Order: sequence, then C-alpha cells, then structure tokens
Amino acid sequence: MNFIAALIQALGKSAEQRDQERKVAYLSEAIDLYELEFRMRKLDREIGGYAVA
Repeated sequence: MNFIAALIQALGKSAEQRDQERKVAYLSEAIDLYELEFRMRKLDREIGGYAVA
C-alpha cells in the first residue's frame, strides 16, 4: 500500500516541484562551503536541463 501512496504523491507533483526538490537535495549533499558554491554555480549554468560548458 505504501508503494501506491508514494506513486500517487509523485504523480501529483509538478515538474517544477520535482526539479526544485532535486536541486535542494543536490545542494544539501555539499560537505563544505567551497563545494556548496561550486554546486550553486553549476546549477546556475544549467539551461533547459543541460549543463553549458
């Protein structure tokens, strides 16, 4: 039953909400300020889901 509830919850979220949650999780994995700033810059460079060189 938990699988069905999780599936319904996941389907109810918009793409923007899922993207925001992914970004927050990614940033929260940084181990220090340097890595956090690096990850923030990396996310800032993303355009349409593709990283720009």
